[in-house]
Amino acid sequence: MGMAKWIGGVIGWMAGGPLGALAGYALGSLFENNENSENEYEAQGRSCGGGSYHSENRYGGSRSYDEGQRNSFLFSLLAMASYIISADGKIMHSEMEYVRGFLRINFGESAVKQGEQILLNLFEQKKQMDARSPEAFKSTIRQCGAQIAANMNYEQRLQLLSFLAGIAKADGRVTSDEVTALKEVARSMGMTDNEVESMLNLGGNSVEAAYKVLEIASTATDDEVKKAYRKLALKHHPDTVSALGPDVQKASEEKFKQITEAYELIKKSRGMK
Repeated sequence: MGMAKWIGGVIGWMAGGPLGALAGYALGSLFENNENSENEYEAQGRSCGGGSYHSENRYGGSRSYDEGQRNSFLFSLLAMASYIISADGKIMHSEMEYVRGFLRINFGESAVKQGEQILLNLFEQKKQMDARSPEAFKSTIRQCGAQIAANMNYEQRLQLLSFLAGIAKADGRVTSDEVTALKEVARSMGMTDNEVESMLNLGGNSVEAAYKVLEIASTATDDEVKKAYRKLALKHHPDTVSALGPDVQKASEEKFKQITEAYELIKKSRGMK
């Protein structure tokens, strides 16, 4: 991922507000050291202002994706990830590796080092901000959440939250500080605590976890279980994040599969058909 692509994302809806301020710090040093990437990117005949690219979908057709929207999603994800990773006061190798893996799979090998450096810059910015005023970075993250809520659709925010929950689960143990941070971020983006619990329980193998995935109580009727699944299936359908590109859509497909597995587990436990 050339630096022009990152900057192209910032020129869009992130140009102002708290995300723009974070991006200015986190991307500035990278951009200065990657002029060659800039020249290489422009040599390909693309604009730094956030163009579009085409990709063949699973039905054989062609779709166009807005690079500015895709890269704004990616930087927003990294900004929020910096808060979740540092929530318990420790930067775990497993959490950083989860981010590296996500970047590698969804955005290519060249995005891994750049994304990692952006995170390190954000950690440093958090340290500097909090030294001047306690919880200053937390306040900025909440403002970033409001900016995200105003510029991303609900389904894209769900996918972002799913990724953040994946970070929290990466070391096999979710701390209370991480849960608190996730819920703070979710609320700032206009989402609920139940949606956080749903994401944290995806991939679980117990009936109890399955109920949390569907955001219902175990006392729900069979009809309520079916309605809950249909509701989740609609809002988590992979096509709802198609504007972010086929790789992000693929990650959404895995989440959709886990929701269906939770539903099937509940059905089996109840003898539902």
